[in-house]
Amino acid sequence: MRLPMGRPALRIQVAMIILGMLGSLLVVRAVVVQGIDGTAYAAQAARQMSVTRTIVASRGTISDRYGQSLAVSEPAVNIIADPSQIATNGKLERSMKQKDKEKAAAGPAVISGILAKYLGGDPSLYVESLTRNTKYSIVAKQVPRYTYLKITQDLSEAGYVGIYSESNPIRTYPNSSLASNVIGFVNSEGEGAGGLEYLFNTQLSGIDGSEAYQTSPNGKIPTGQNVLVPAQNGVDYTLTIDAGLQYQVERRLQEAVDAAKASSGIVIVSNVNTGELLALANYPTFNANSPGTAIPGDLGNRAATDPYEPGSVQKVLTMAALLDQGVITPDTKVKVPSFILSGGRPINDAFSHKDIQLTARGVVANSSNIGTVMLARQMDKRILVEYLAKFGLGKKTGMGWQGESAGGIPGADIADHTRDQIAFGQGLSVTALQEAAAVAAVTNGGVYRTPTIVKSATTTDGKAMPVPEGEERRVISPEASAQVLDMMESVVASKVGKNRFPIEGYRMAAKSGAAERVDPACKCYNGYVASFVGVAPVESPEILVYVVIDRPTAGQIQGSQIAAPVVKDVMKLALPRYGVAPSTEAAPDRPIEW
Repeated sequence: MRLPMGRPALRIQVAMIILGMLGSLLVVRAVVVQGIDGTAYAAQAARQMSVTRTIVASRGTISDRYGQSLAVSEPAVNIIADPSQIATNGKLERSMKQKDKEKAAAGPAVISGILAKYLGGDPSLYVESLTRNTKYSIVAKQVPRYTYLKITQDLSEAGYVGIYSESNPIRTYPNSSLASNVIGFVNSEGEGAGGLEYLFNTQLSGIDGSEAYQTSPNGKIPTGQNVLVPAQNGVDYTLTIDAGLQYQVERRLQEAVDAAKASSGIVIVSNVNTGELLALANYPTFNANSPGTAIPGDLGNRAATDPYEPGSVQKVLTMAALLDQGVITPDTKVKVPSFILSGGRPINDAFSHKDIQLTARGVVANSSNIGTVMLARQMDKRILVEYLAKFGLGKKTGMGWQGESAGGIPGADIADHTRDQIAFGQGLSVTALQEAAAVAAVTNGGVYRTPTIVKSATTTDGKAMPVPEGEERRVISPEASAQVLDMMESVVASKVGKNRFPIEGYRMAAKSGAAERVDPACKCYNGYVASFVGVAPVESPEILVYVVIDRPTAGQIQGSQIAAPVVKDVMKLALPRYGVAPSTEAAPDRPIEW
């Protein structure tokens, strides 16, 4: 028989039920804390201990054709701070004694003082980067490794930790301004900002790597997780440029520009049979190690970016077209009057004369505008324009220069007076690289080759990489090319130039130029451009030298006066330097008059 439950017993039973329910809740909470939240806390702790840093790839080297370094990356580091480690000076906070806490508190000020000692500036400038809420803070970039070692030595002696380094090489140019307009420069972020540094920036830069590791207040955990992705260093480039010749050419160009009181100058030295550029000089130039101090207009490569009217050097291309079409021969006779009308206006020669009797060879030797126009009128004007395009005028060279100009030639449907102008080098525009490549095509047997400046490219493990390939096409016949050389040699070997231009031991073909300069500001002619081109030896052409002097103001304006001496001096250096054998016979005496 059940006995009726009294009130005290009932209270006890209810209390036991409530206690049981509370116990179940505590068990559930323990599961949450230990099972679910524990996982989250562990993940958070792992994130707090993980550090990922970039391993900067070393930028590729740029060298001349003989292996002399023109642009290199020297060892340097970014100085990195771990503020979380600096906060405790590498100790576990729960185990720190009072003196440890005091030392750690003084850390940012002490470390800042040491940094300022070697890096310069006020110590207060470094405090912020040492006290951020992070494990990775960049204090300074591209610090010489020796400087960093001195800093770590002082830190060790002072008993402080939390400063590390990562590789970040400094880009340097051992020869300062040598070929700087060609090589270019890098910006503050280490990216190519001009010249070949810009053109091949992706290949030179390589691919950065990374390292992810676990750290503690005492630094990197040796047994912790470590994932390393090595950097792929940049491609090394070997140029066709000859640094030794480039140096001599730059000095000679500076002398000529300064003597002529000109605004600028360009010298191109090339191998006419391969298209390789052996020297490419600009003046004024700049120091590639400090491009920020340069005049902006001096940073580019004028040989590719600055178009101009070529003047009488263009007569070489006009004669090449006429000869290739069979319209003339070097001995074609021309009776040249004192002037000729074109578009209702007279065309004159640079020298005064009455009627003179010249051969086509003599027209070139005397640089007669009138004689050139008379010969050019014998050929369809459309054909002349087509030849200019075949010689590479009116379009970019394909070398990829930053800011390169295509120049400009008229369309095929041109007026007669425009044809007359372009025949002797006005009414069209070219760059120095375009004109040099065109003359090379005329004189090398008739084959146009895109100028090249890269000889080879290799990875750090020696694997050959593709290099830019130029275009190659025949423009005129070998016979026409030989005839043009005959006519150009008369500039040097005839009575016109035999006392001014010859190079001892070598036969040279040449042509001078002087053209009025277009001024974009006034859209008119203002000043002159003087030029001279030489090719040697005539019997087997190898070396071309082309000099352009812009805006000479010292009195003389003719290319034969201020550019020809530079061509002569550079040719005397280049021919023996490349083992070109001297000519075995003197230049023949061919008629320039009749």
